[in-house]
Amino acid sequence: MSKILVTGGCGYIGSHTIIDLLEHDFSVISIDNLHNADESVLAGIAAITGQRVPNYAVDLCDINATRHVFATHPDIAGVIHFAALKSVGESVAQPLLYFRNNLDGLLNLLDCMAEFAVPHLIFSSSCSVYGNAAALPVTENTPWQEAESPYARTKQMGEQIIRDVLRSTPQLQSVLLRYFNPAGAHPSALIGESPRNVANNLVPVITETAIGKRAEVVVFGNDYNTRDGSCIRDYIHIMDLAHAHTLALQYLLAAKNEAQVEVFNLGIGEGVTVLEAVHAFESVTGQSLNYRIGPRRAGDVVAIYADAHQALNKLGWQPRYDINDIMRSAWRWEQARSALV
Repeated sequence: MSKILVTGGCGYIGSHTIIDLLEHDFSVISIDNLHNADESVLAGIAAITGQRVPNYAVDLCDINATRHVFATHPDIAGVIHFAALKSVGESVAQPLLYFRNNLDGLLNLLDCMAEFAVPHLIFSSSCSVYGNAAALPVTENTPWQEAESPYARTKQMGEQIIRDVLRSTPQLQSVLLRYFNPAGAHPSALIGESPRNVANNLVPVITETAIGKRAEVVVFGNDYNTRDGSCIRDYIHIMDLAHAHTLALQYLLAAKNEAQVEVFNLGIGEGVTVLEAVHAFESVTGQSLNYRIGPRRAGDVVAIYADAHQALNKLGWQPRYDINDIMRSAWRWEQARSALV
């Protein structure tokens, strides 16, 4: 049973990935400083899997505290690195915070991996590296455009840092997963998207509005060059995304990678506009949603969706869920967590 370190393990994507790892016979430990998460999610993971995962409330920007975790677990076989700040709007307002947190944390992690001879890294990258792509869908070879936000810049820089560091560290192998818009919840409704800070992602904004925690959903712009004027995104169910991390890890552990660093897009390959997402929620739940059109938001890309054939061909990854499944599971989770308050 290989031991995997998941950074940001109490967060949205990290917690769902831990479940998938445990269900595929990995042992897991977590590092999460709980800046935007809560250790209560560990109880949900235990209820689903029957296993309690330890979390170290460590900030990756603290190199000594991070090194202590690696020293305590010298048998770590791989790292899945989620821990990062991720709000586009906040990154525009506070770019130095994002550069310091996201890049220093990555550098310290790479230092520790080299020092303790941990050979495999799965990096949580993003479709934001592509910027406003000239052609859609984007492939892994689509040229990068100018980053639309400091958050996106940290993902571009993070990928480049990994490539540069691994050139001088031949024992390390990495997969960079560029995923699109994670959404939805575990089908048990025992865990889901529940940030400690105010949610900025569209789907929790929709569900929180529907249940009465918010007054409205603001659609940021309806004058883009899209079919209904709102931005287009590729929404991927969280459990599809979680499983891709397990597959990528297995890919490296089995030495199937052809290069030291490989890249995969993760998306369902379909663009959904913000307004279409709103209407999908209304359709599958029967809830009428209070929304209005607002001004464009700084840092938003007009349209982005994936060509994910490479993940299918090399990792054997294939999404099972669509936008309706996403909205249905997200609504069940919203109802379940609201009932506990």
